[in-house]
Amino acid sequence: MTQNSKSDKAEGTVDKVAGKAKEAAGKATKDSELEGKGKAQQSKGDVKNAKGDLKDAAKNSK
Repeated sequence: MTQNSKSDKAEGTVDKVAGKAKEAAGKATKDSELEGKGKAQQSKGDVKNAKGDLKDAAKNSK
């Protein structure tokens, strides 16, 4: 089942927020692995948001 653009964007936002929290926790505790995981999760969120934008653009071009 394909997700709609709003679902992709919502998941992207959740990933970005969780990633920021992990990154901050990693910086605070000097845990570079956790900080890196946070940055990676934020990137994953960016990709999901972009996927949602593409779905919107495709739907609007029809």
